[in-house]
Amino acid sequence: MNEYKTQLLETSVLLVLYILAYFITDKTINNALKSTQLQRARRKMIIKAVHLFTTIGCVVLLSGIWGLEQDEIAVFASTVMTVLGIAFFAQWSILSNITSSIILFFNHPLKLGDTIKVLDKDCPFEGEITELGFFFVQLKTETGETITIPNSVILQKSVSVIEKKNKP
Repeated sequence: MNEYKTQLLETSVLLVLYILAYFITDKTINNALKSTQLQRARRKMIIKAVHLFTTIGCVVLLSGIWGLEQDEIAVFASTVMTVLGIAFFAQWSILSNITSSIILFFNHPLKLGDTIKVLDKDCPFEGEITELGFFFVQLKTETGETITIPNSVILQKSVSVIEKKNKP
């Protein structure tokens, strides 16, 4: 019975530290990125990524506290990675859209609120960027339509920025 009390105490301490780390990283990253003039949506994406890694670390520590052996954790992790690898291989376009979102995030001049024109020879269109996600960019046209474009297509096509919005 004493072992369970120790595990419960360690779990409680870990969860309190996790919650503290969650809020501290949120504040710290937000304050640090405000000085870089990144848009709010991009700051949120970075915070979500850090929170994901913090959560994964917490789950690994919890599994160690509750007695999972390193072999079992390694088997579980390799199984998950294998399934993800097969899923990404089967759906390569998903992987290319995630990679494209990272490239768009760091190296492309597109921002939320900008009005852009996608220069497609068959069907050019333009609209205001309302969402920059991991998989898609959403544009709202003058007629009120919402156009969803995969991130990989944005990188493949020529894009003209018609009107820039400068908001932090």
